[in-house]
Amino acid sequence: MNALRVTACVLALVTASATQAQLFSDTDARKAILELRAVDEQQKKTIDELQAQIKALSDQLQSLQPLTRSLLELNNQLEALRTEQAGLRGSNEQLAREVAELQRRQKDAGQALDDRLRRLEPVKVALDGQEFLVDPDEKRAHDEAMAALRSGDFDRAATLMAAFLRRYPASGYAASLRFWLGNAQYGKREYKEAITTLRAFAAAAPDHPRAPEALLATANCQLELKDSKSARRTLDELLKAYPKSEAALAGKERLATLK
Repeated sequence: MNALRVTACVLALVTASATQAQLFSDTDARKAILELRAVDEQQKKTIDELQAQIKALSDQLQSLQPLTRSLLELNNQLEALRTEQAGLRGSNEQLAREVAELQRRQKDAGQALDDRLRRLEPVKVALDGQEFLVDPDEKRAHDEAMAALRSGDFDRAATLMAAFLRRYPASGYAASLRFWLGNAQYGKREYKEAITTLRAFAAAAPDHPRAPEALLATANCQLELKDSKSARRTLDELLKAYPKSEAALAGKERLATLK
C-alpha cells in the first residue's frame, strides 16, 4: 500500500516536471521566432534600402553616361593632340636643325664671298717713296717677279717682269719693274736689251728715285760691251742730271778710271 502511494507520488512529480519543461520550451521558441521575425524584417528593410541605393546609383550612372562618353572623347582628343604635339615638336627640332645648318652655310658663303671680295679689292702699297693702289693679282705678280730676281733666277725674273708690263702697263709698279727688268737682263748678260730697257726707264721717269741708278747701270752695260765712249757719255749725263746722287758719286769714280 505504501509502495503504491510512493509510486504514485513519483509519477505525479515526473508528470509535473515534464509539463513545466514543455511550457518553458514553448516560450523560448516563441521568443526565438519573434527575434527571427525582427531580424528578417530588419534584413528586408536593409535590402530595400540597399536596392533603393542601387537604383539611385544606377540612375546616377545613367545620367553620367553622356558625361563619361564626353570625357572619353575629350581624353581621346587630348591623346591625339599630344601625339600631334610630339610630331610638331619633332618637326620643329628638325626645322631648327635645318635652319641652323642653313645659317651656317650662309655664314660660310658670306665669309667666302668676303674673302673673294677682299682678294679683288685694291690694296695700297708704298714703293720708292710713292703710294698707289693695286689689285691683289697685280701685287702677287709683282711680288713673284721680285722674289725670282732676289733669288738670282734672272731668266724667270725677266720673263715674269716682261709679262707683268704687258698685262699692267699703267700699273704703279711699272716704272720700278722696268728698272729691275734692266737689271735682270744685265744679270743674264743681255747687255744690249738691258741698255734699251734702262734708257727707256730713265727717259720715261726722270724724277724716279732710281733714275740715277738706271744711268749708272746703263754705263756698266756699255762697258761690258767694250763701248767706253758711250759709257763716258752716259756717266757725264749722270753727273750732270743727278750730281748729288749716290749713283753720281759712283759714276765719278768709274769715269776717273776711264780717263
